[in-house]
Amino acid sequence: MSTPAIQHAPTPASGSSIPTYHQVPETSFDLDWADLSTLDLSEFDQPGGKERLAKQLFDAIQNIGFFYIINFGLSQEEVDQQFAIGQQIFNLPLEEKLKYRAELEKGGYNGYKPRGLREIAPGVFDNTEIYNIPKFIPELERAQPELVTANRTLIEPFARHIHDEIVRKLLILIAIILELPEDHFLNSHRYDQVSDCHLRYMKYHRRSSEENAQASGIWSKGHTDFGSLTLLFRQPVAALQVRTPEGGWKWVKPYPGSITVNLADSLQFLTNGFLKSSIHRVVAPPEDQQGVDRLGVLYFVRPEDSLELRPVESEVLKRLGYGTAVDNSAVGITAGEWVKARVAKGVDRGEGPRSEVGDQKIIGGVVAKYYD
Repeated sequence: MSTPAIQHAPTPASGSSIPTYHQVPETSFDLDWADLSTLDLSEFDQPGGKERLAKQLFDAIQNIGFFYIINFGLSQEEVDQQFAIGQQIFNLPLEEKLKYRAELEKGGYNGYKPRGLREIAPGVFDNTEIYNIPKFIPELERAQPELVTANRTLIEPFARHIHDEIVRKLLILIAIILELPEDHFLNSHRYDQVSDCHLRYMKYHRRSSEENAQASGIWSKGHTDFGSLTLLFRQPVAALQVRTPEGGWKWVKPYPGSITVNLADSLQFLTNGFLKSSIHRVVAPPEDQQGVDRLGVLYFVRPEDSLELRPVESEVLKRLGYGTAVDNSAVGITAGEWVKARVAKGVDRGEGPRSEVGDQKIIGGVVAKYYD
């Protein structure tokens, strides 16, 4: 992958004092990396740029629903500030974090998710902490730890830039691919409307060799994401894998200055299966990274809660054979209902560990699959 020079935006003034975050070194192992396309968003506003990027994105998603973006208007310093904030959130005492626990059992995902809510192998539970911050609109205001409140001047502009300057461009490119008006998907992903878009800080705690062996090296089973797009800021600890069309797994390389993007469920429903929700999993890192925790900063893009997940009318879909209803359609289900149902199912216990392929009934007869 060739990487043009990164465009840097000015670094904002700090809210509260947070320590400088230093990314860990990448693995020295030569892994079986996925061959993913890279979209240079600096081309978007150039003459013919949107059309070139749309063609590149169309070609990319024919192979696999993952791709990279670069030159997205945030400096590495701004990104590292968010990693530093995430690190400090997870350093808070558990008692303090639990004051802001998300209502996961009711389908709520904003706030704190503690470790150990899912059994991923006999006697082995997930080792993942999550803290989700919703969009900064009045309807979604909620109590936050003082650390988050004090750093809102860093967090809010960062999240709004992602939505307004990065997500907006990607949704326009998808509309161009489908020969729809450029604002088609923008109209159902408005920042000021209620949806489950959120900024996420995520920490996979390191495991011992014995724990990794007991879980067959799986930290998070193969799955799809709930919304439209997921954006993962460069995470140097190699652990993310994408499932290939042939059913194998390849590692996703953490290229400097990039965001890894994957397609998710809502776009699959809205395009009748043409845009396929990417299957991915998290596994134990290579040997030279197994002694470190894996901290992540992500942004999840989800349609407005009220949007029915009915396929769009597109001549492209008809030409490509996606004009008729497919199995597992979400017609009659709204985006908000889908997310809440998947979240609530995600914390159920008593199902036992899954081997090979598992199906999970979500809502209205629609099934989510899990993969080893």
